[in-house]
Amino acid sequence: MPDEATATALPITIADVERAADVIAGAVLDTDCDHSRTLSSMLGAEVWLKFENLQFTASFKERGALNKLSSLTPRERAAGVIAMSAGNHAQGVAYHARRLGIAATIVMPEGTPTVKVENTRAHGAEVIVTGATLEDSAAFARQRATDKGHTFIHPYDDPLIMAGQGTIALEMLRAVPQLDVLVVPIGGGGIVSGMAVAAKAIKPDIEIVGVEAELFPSMLNRIDGGHRPCRGDTLAEGIAVKAPGTLTEPVVRALVSEILLVSEVELENAITLLIEIEKTVVEGAGAAGLAAMFQHPARFRGKNVGLVLCGGNIDTRLLASVLTRELAREGRLSELEVDLPDRPGQLARLTAVLADAGANVIEVVHQRVFTDTPAKAASARLVVETRDRAHLDETIGRLRNAGFAVDIPVRRKPR
Repeated sequence: MPDEATATALPITIADVERAADVIAGAVLDTDCDHSRTLSSMLGAEVWLKFENLQFTASFKERGALNKLSSLTPRERAAGVIAMSAGNHAQGVAYHARRLGIAATIVMPEGTPTVKVENTRAHGAEVIVTGATLEDSAAFARQRATDKGHTFIHPYDDPLIMAGQGTIALEMLRAVPQLDVLVVPIGGGGIVSGMAVAAKAIKPDIEIVGVEAELFPSMLNRIDGGHRPCRGDTLAEGIAVKAPGTLTEPVVRALVSEILLVSEVELENAITLLIEIEKTVVEGAGAAGLAAMFQHPARFRGKNVGLVLCGGNIDTRLLASVLTRELAREGRLSELEVDLPDRPGQLARLTAVLADAGANVIEVVHQRVFTDTPAKAASARLVVETRDRAHLDETIGRLRNAGFAVDIPVRRKPR
């Protein structure tokens, strides 16, 4: 915990967060903060989930956006606003700008998930998709703000935005005062800095742990002087930021105990577990906190941990891919290639062995021409469903015992 002089020097205070709570009251949900018995048992810690993915725009970003929009003068409201965003800030600004009668323009980088682009347009904003990165989009948005006289609304590097996001911590500690640790995703740093200021003021001994995707460790590089590369196509595009905030950085330095990095595999696993266990859909950034707990379990064992499910805007095709890939990792969905003698009844004999093993055939392709098997042979590619990896191994063993040559073109390793 910083001393009083350090706390005073930070860009926001607990009073700013409390004022933001008054501003957004009634227009933004005080989302549930629920205990997860199953995840707690799996992780050896008591886990509480803050369901910010259940906000109207499916993201916490509404909080800061509304706090900032509400501060505009009548002249600024009349001139309109502009923001750059990979999606969630865009929707928060667009939704609340329309509520307040303010024209909004949103600049989004190329590659932003379609669901976020379309949802932003649905909230009445003009959407401009340009820029290979968020930073490129920001440069375009700032120039357009100058040209058109719009107020630029930054997604994280703004005291009013930071204070708005900090209201999450007020709600979490009001609901669960015994929390020992808050695990918070970090992109530009708006949510973690706002929550850290609020939480540390209320409970000085609470730990704030930040989480970044391994592919975009920008804030960690800033804090420890590292030179880890920031690039790649991460599932957590909502926190894929190359340049974290200049206002958020000092708060992270002063109040965040540690920044953990999470792999893409753990992000996929966390998304899947939240659907299977909690019946809730989150995007990659929203799953980052849970991913950190699974990747670094000893760090949290025995503690009361609060996780922020910060967003739920994930493209449905991407979600389907994540779920299918996780089934493959668990050995519950596999592709098998089996060489067959080109004689009548061999495919039937193959499927009979699979049926006796309790494996379910999802798809089968019987190939004689486009294969490198001998001319008097055939190849069958099958997608099969099994209970788990042990059942898959048992099924393959039965096939081989029955005389079939079995290959596994892609066998995903377990986590």
